[in-house]
Amino acid sequence: MADDVNLPDDRSRERRTITDGFFEREVYLSRAETAAFLRDLADSIDDGTTLTISSADWEIPFEYGEPIEVEVEFAERRTRELEIELEFTEPEGGGDLSVE
Repeated sequence: MADDVNLPDDRSRERRTITDGFFEREVYLSRAETAAFLRDLADSIDDGTTLTISSADWEIPFEYGEPIEVEVEFAERRTRELEIELEFTEPEGGGDLSVE
């Protein structure tokens, strides 16, 4: 169960599993909530190549391969901003392919 990474959310609805299409959410967390989320994510990465990101009303189960892309971006326009993005990509090579 260590592959579950939950975002704090006080809404309670039926959870929707997202496995295709496009989905995007921005979530604003406190410093403590962000640290806890990142710790859970790090533990999940340590445990294997499967993780599930979720909130109270959605979840995204995902199997990924290496390498994991880490992008760091800094900009100073109206305000200074630091962005850190992690990109997980599904593993290459389909186990379903065969040549006979």
